[in-house]
Amino acid sequence: MTNAVATDDIGDNRIVVVLVNYFSEGYLRDCLSALAVQTLPADRTIVVDNGSDSSRLDDTLRDYPEVELLRMPGNVGFAVANNRAVAMARDCRWAVLLNVDAFPDPDWLATLMKSALEHPDLAFFGSKLVDARSTHLLDGTGDVYHSSGCAWRRDHGESTIQEQRTTTGTIAPCAAAAMYRRDCWEAVGGFDEKYFCYLEDVDLALRLHLAGYKYAHVPEAVVRHVGSAITGRRSEFSVYHGHRNLVWTYIKNMPGWLFWKYLPQHLLLNAVSLIWLTYCGRGRTVLRAKMHALRGLPKLWRQRKAIQRSRRISTREFDALLAHGVQKLFSRL
Repeated sequence: MTNAVATDDIGDNRIVVVLVNYFSEGYLRDCLSALAVQTLPADRTIVVDNGSDSSRLDDTLRDYPEVELLRMPGNVGFAVANNRAVAMARDCRWAVLLNVDAFPDPDWLATLMKSALEHPDLAFFGSKLVDARSTHLLDGTGDVYHSSGCAWRRDHGESTIQEQRTTTGTIAPCAAAAMYRRDCWEAVGGFDEKYFCYLEDVDLALRLHLAGYKYAHVPEAVVRHVGSAITGRRSEFSVYHGHRNLVWTYIKNMPGWLFWKYLPQHLLLNAVSLIWLTYCGRGRTVLRAKMHALRGLPKLWRQRKAIQRSRRISTREFDALLAHGVQKLFSRL
């Protein structure tokens, strides 16, 4: 059944959809075509281009005159590009992020908005991601954050028959297809721009939780996602940014006594990652990531103090959001 939302019910809940393009014009047309047939159209669609081939991009966008284009001077990263687009859309209550290699079902936006209208106490929402290459497999049903600082996509690679439909056990939507209340996004500062990309969505979600905002996974909001279409799952680029940002995310967000309680786990996670990725041929890359993460520690600690000063939930409430257990952790490495 289509999750229809009456226009009169939407009120001032205007939606901006943001897509970040980086030499991904091959996917962009299919993504924009999927947005064009949404049962609840976006009020604005902004494509942020991170220095791609302008002629190919212009050829694609010529067929979508309603789409706004924001050109960056080069590849400024996923975090900066999304922040700039969200800042442009101050007339919209909801900021929806969609990867260029993600193709939503026609009622995707309507379903997310229906959930937002039914749950006005919630501030951000996630989608069910299906593997675009094998639609009987899941790409993810929300992000899990472990007490060690490891994060992973729940249900990744699992059969759709085994799908987990509740929010419980996850702390964040994957930013490949997620919706945020813009005022809450701005209240916590949006994406951390020094992350460039990888784990910026988990970091943002943790800061939103610490500030007292709540999240829901919306399993009826379905998107087919290619995933790692440009950077690759274990490329030097993804290993570097992922493992540097993993350290930063833990340092900034793990609150109070939980920071010290789980620090041994975090150190063990980093040590095992270094050994495993060295075996996989990425030892120099992950070592460089960890060294650069530590180099940024003074600034990170100042950020941590500011984040923790504004915390609105208890450490026990935060702890309840986390995954625990060594067996669960090592099953994901």
